[in-house]
Amino acid sequence: MKKFIIVLLLICLVLSFASTICAAKLRFAFMPGIADPFYFTMEKGAKAKAEELGVELLVGEYPKAWGPEYQVPILKALVARGDIDLLFTAPTSTEALIPVLKEIHDSGIPVITVDTYLGDGDYTKPSNYNFPLAFIGTDNFLGGQVVAGQLALLLGGKGKVFLENTNPDVSSVMGRELGFRAGIKIFPDMELVGVEYCLDLQETAATQVSAALQKDPDLEGVFGVNVFSAQGAHQAVVTAGLEGAIKIATWDATETLIEALKRGEVDLILAQMPAEMGALCVEWGVKHLTEGAEIPRKVIPGFFVFTQENVNDPEAQQYIYK
Repeated sequence: MKKFIIVLLLICLVLSFASTICAAKLRFAFMPGIADPFYFTMEKGAKAKAEELGVELLVGEYPKAWGPEYQVPILKALVARGDIDLLFTAPTSTEALIPVLKEIHDSGIPVITVDTYLGDGDYTKPSNYNFPLAFIGTDNFLGGQVVAGQLALLLGGKGKVFLENTNPDVSSVMGRELGFRAGIKIFPDMELVGVEYCLDLQETAATQVSAALQKDPDLEGVFGVNVFSAQGAHQAVVTAGLEGAIKIATWDATETLIEALKRGEVDLILAQMPAEMGALCVEWGVKHLTEGAEIPRKVIPGFFVFTQENVNDPEAQQYIYK
């Protein structure tokens, strides 16, 4: 009987040790879309969750510009290590990243797309892009509608507005544009007079918004759909001396935009939850690999809307991108 107990204890110890080793060996890779505060904050959230769960997190070099031509070489070098258990990444194109990520998936590395998705984002239907485990990111269409409604309220339900977008083949920002268009249509006296794409270059955004202000002197509102387009729109309005006269709605709560909101130069900021997105990728990845858990094909964190009324609230500070 004593021998049996000793053997049983030894088995338990071996299993416990093996379990610890397996957990320690989990190695995830994160491939961001571009170097900006949104993805830096996402990395921090992912790292915190990885440390909590005993996962090693590798982070690919941040691309200096947005696009497959910048992201793909770094992505390929990252997975070429051959020791990655799961990849989560923000595809910089709805189409161009499909064959690259499919090849990674076929090599045995599960893929989660975060912030942006492949195709139309519906991974449940038969397609050449339904292989990712999940999409984890904001409901961008809903967010665009919310921004449209808030901007319309700031303008009393009437006026001309302009949208500064960034990349026409990226799911997140196009969702915001489509949602904004749908939201503006609800207000019969609101008019969207133009849309431009800055390709994630703040100076280009500033130039395009400046041109829009000159073309339509009675323009009353601008919506910048991401970090670069928003900060460029703000730059253009301030340079023109129209802060306060032009209502500015922005997306992504960078410290730069938060300070502009406090000064009254920006009127509205929609903050996503990048840290939560990163943490969810790690958490669901661990559940899938260690428990066989099936990840929901879409995991949608919420968002927070900053205004001049709540920007200094203590509870709101957690939503600023650091």
